[in-house]
Amino acid sequence: MFDVIISGGGPTGMMLASELRLHDVDVLVLEKDAEPSETVRSLGLHPRSIEIMDQRGLLDRFLAHGQQYPGGVGRFAAIDKPRPANLDTAHGYVLGIPQPVTDRLLAERAGELGAQIRRGSEVTGVEQDGDGVSVGLADGTRLRSRWLVGCDGGRSLVRKLLGIGFPGEPANTEWLLGEVEVTAPPDELAEVADEVRKTHKGFGIGPAGNGLYRAVVPAATVAEDSSVPPTLAEFRTQLRAYAGTDFGVHSPRSLSRFSDATRIAERYRVDRVLLAGDAAHVHPPLGGQGLNLGIQDAFNLGWKLAAEVNGWAPGGLLDTYYAERHPVAEDVLTITRAQSELLSPEPGPQAVRRLLTALMDFEDVRRFLAEKVTAIGVRYDFGEGPELLGRRLRDIPLSRGSLYELTREGRGLLLDQTGELSVAGWQDRIDHVVDVSGELDAPAVLLRPDGHVAWIGDDQKDLLHHLPTWFGAASADVGGVHDRHG
Repeated sequence: MFDVIISGGGPTGMMLASELRLHDVDVLVLEKDAEPSETVRSLGLHPRSIEIMDQRGLLDRFLAHGQQYPGGVGRFAAIDKPRPANLDTAHGYVLGIPQPVTDRLLAERAGELGAQIRRGSEVTGVEQDGDGVSVGLADGTRLRSRWLVGCDGGRSLVRKLLGIGFPGEPANTEWLLGEVEVTAPPDELAEVADEVRKTHKGFGIGPAGNGLYRAVVPAATVAEDSSVPPTLAEFRTQLRAYAGTDFGVHSPRSLSRFSDATRIAERYRVDRVLLAGDAAHVHPPLGGQGLNLGIQDAFNLGWKLAAEVNGWAPGGLLDTYYAERHPVAEDVLTITRAQSELLSPEPGPQAVRRLLTALMDFEDVRRFLAEKVTAIGVRYDFGEGPELLGRRLRDIPLSRGSLYELTREGRGLLLDQTGELSVAGWQDRIDHVVDVSGELDAPAVLLRPDGHVAWIGDDQKDLLHHLPTWFGAASADVGGVHDRHG
């Protein structure tokens, strides 16, 4: 029996597998496709996802394959404004990196940590009881695990088999996305694209590297099955309809379609089965938040499910996954709906767009929108307390190194500037680091494994009151010293 089976080997599933393996959870990832997809459905990572890669020591791998776009942080509904100043992050840029590369890097990481990955393994059935979950595969194989997580996309079979409602709005608009070669000269291509975008903000074409161009154009109709890619002929037809030319596109590396369908699961958990990523929510792609939202779901869920598997999770910890991530997803749905409307050429949305364009001249408005899109403004409800409580703590310099260098193993962390606190009894789950930072205006902070601040203060008795909330009961065996002093 496996500890956890993950259905779906995309970025959400692989991120979750890596997080679970940091805690020695026995993980199997089942991916129905025999080979990794080359379809480019996401174009980059936002600052919060970049922070997550940094927290786990993966950032250098991603930076080697991506391009940093500081100005991308300030974009909302394709309205070009200056990047807001003094964002609360050490990574104030969008990292342009095609999804197939992100998928590969995350799969490599999961494999390195010991996750088992089986491609060409399609889940067709799910049954659960009080002891675990039985998973049926298309080839007749039946597997058994203690937990199952559906990371199997917007058409999630796991979600359907659980009978979880997926309310929302069906697609009204669809776009075609392609990575192609062109014969049109670059200056002609840029001139035509600029002219088309004056009236059709949902259109775009530009260099994608390696001699390829990335083009997006509204589709003629909404396809019955968005997973079926468009033909090159269909792509050319739509380019001519909007631009008057197809730019001589040929030799596509990938063609795909996406829509403005907007839905969110009514629940993220039924007993021993959970949902994450697109299986739990779908929304318009404006702002590029889909892949990022899934990675962040996995980052929230991983340590909590591991705590459940390893037997130290306090009561209700796993249910905080839904309580924390469902409101975040609802917020993303709101933001993406709004951006989708603002791309409409109709007079009403265009009037709102002109108003928002003027409002975005205000620094506070740009910062508010940037924090929403990039997820660095997310604050979980941990009750009353300082503004930092419930937020993730950005990477801050310490007297030696930096904060994120201390978070590689996915454990809790007490960053103690007083040197007078203790996590005795929880040393198997929490690192105690005595160090100081000129950028931390608090005597001590307790960070969960996902980097969110669970406690702030300097009183040992108060700390002992809060530790069980997130890290369970103290262990009788306190072997293994994890105190580190600066």
